[in-house]
Amino acid sequence: MKQKRTKTFSGTPWEPKVGYARAVMVGEVIHVSGTTGTDPSGKVLAPGDVYAQTVQAIRNIENALKRLGLGLEYVVRTRIYLTEIDRWEDAAKAHVEFFGNIHPATSLIGVNRLVDPEMLVEIEAEAVA
Repeated sequence: MKQKRTKTFSGTPWEPKVGYARAVMVGEVIHVSGTTGTDPSGKVLAPGDVYAQTVQAIRNIENALKRLGLGLEYVVRTRIYLTEIDRWEDAAKAHVEFFGNIHPATSLIGVNRLVDPEMLVEIEAEAVA
């Protein structure tokens, strides 16, 4: 039996350029695409600031979930990609502020770079309704 598939978009220029949705809900499972610390136009906020970019990325994830009628409390997994892994504590500080009582499974992964060199953090999330 085919399950209903619901997609939501943030409106950033990256989605149509790459061909993806910000979040896809199939049944009770929600997959949130890699999300960065950008505004709705795709502009990177807080260049050089891992903490501020992490906060914005999580807010962007929260907004995607809200469009599906959910909140961060439904998140069961996050994956945090950092271009400067030595600054993981800055990302962790922001992550614990939002998820400290939710405790999703998570990974902190160092990567060479992201699509825009000003992007220091990208976060994926999975949630279950």
